[in-house]
Amino acid sequence: MHFVFGLLYPLSGTFNGTVSIMNWPIIGQILGQLGLCHQMNFIRWSRCCIMARKKPVPSGLRIKDLSFSGVPVRVYEPTAASREKKRGLVYFHGGGWMFGCIGNIYSKKQCNTFVDTIVVYRLAPEHRYPAHLDDCEVVTRHFLSIAATDFGVDPRRVAVGGDSAGANLAAALCQRLSKTQDCHLPSPCAQVLIYPALQMADFHLPSYQQNHSVPILFRGRAVFYFLQYLNGNTSVSQQILEGKHVPVELKRRYKKWLDPDNLPPQFRKGARSPQVIPSHDGHVYHIIKQGLDPEISPLLAEDDVLRLAPPTFVLTCEFDVLRDDGILFCKRLKDAGVEVTWEHLSDGFHGIISFFNQGWLTFQSSQKGMDSIVRYVRTL
Repeated sequence: MHFVFGLLYPLSGTFNGTVSIMNWPIIGQILGQLGLCHQMNFIRWSRCCIMARKKPVPSGLRIKDLSFSGVPVRVYEPTAASREKKRGLVYFHGGGWMFGCIGNIYSKKQCNTFVDTIVVYRLAPEHRYPAHLDDCEVVTRHFLSIAATDFGVDPRRVAVGGDSAGANLAAALCQRLSKTQDCHLPSPCAQVLIYPALQMADFHLPSYQQNHSVPILFRGRAVFYFLQYLNGNTSVSQQILEGKHVPVELKRRYKKWLDPDNLPPQFRKGARSPQVIPSHDGHVYHIIKQGLDPEISPLLAEDDVLRLAPPTFVLTCEFDVLRDDGILFCKRLKDAGVEVTWEHLSDGFHGIISFFNQGWLTFQSSQKGMDSIVRYVRTL
């Protein structure tokens, strides 16, 4: 797997006629320094236009681009008639809360047994928390209210899910909805979390150490994305990486949830114990303290909130800085009595599902991961 990364990272050529996704930030930075365009705009254009090759609609599927309460969505709907109400999945895309559009959502050939609704929420840096989460809530409530009449979906069999930042939104949304239950609408029947980003209290977990420079998500970029979602103040990134952003009393409180000893032994190999920091930087904590709220860090929710979580599917990848977030969340949910299904890709890396059905770039793990997701949704 590391050999594959070594081949992919330095490429300056193309993937199926498109610029290597590993090089988009570098190319964008060069163009920005030349004054030709803004780096962010270039990366978004690359993702949404270059990678969004027109593909034929898979047989058995109908694709609609709609708007639910003002939020763009793409709906994948099976065309086959069914006597029973169908299952549904409201899906929040990844991209560090900063990237994503209708154009780069790939057709899912395997979702022809349920209705898959992709939500394109507002993005950072133009929008900050809670705009993304608010959009996801609005769409989920809207879909639940029209699922039966407009799509033949049983609203009691609608799950929410997402990958990376999208999985963060799905977990946070389930916690929010559990506190504000609507007697007129059912709650999501499950949450499907694909390599989720779940906390910004500790960036020194074993997976962050072991995979700090493994594409596609580097350790430093994980902090950057969290800060862009939170408030855009990236001047404190280094202090966060050093663990100076959390007061000692909070670290003691979080230790029972974030202790590496809670991980299976095979995931702790080679990891160093974090340096003991006797005090924190009060200025940094003031800047990021909202990021420790469970709506941004769902892994830090109290036990009484986690007990209300729906059945949960979590997919993690070995070569991913976010791996331990997902594993620790599985443990917390199980300890709280929640039904958990965990799928681990031993040769997977962050973003592996994006390589599903991508020709010669389709990794074996991307197929395995997609199969496990679809298999789980079909059980709902």
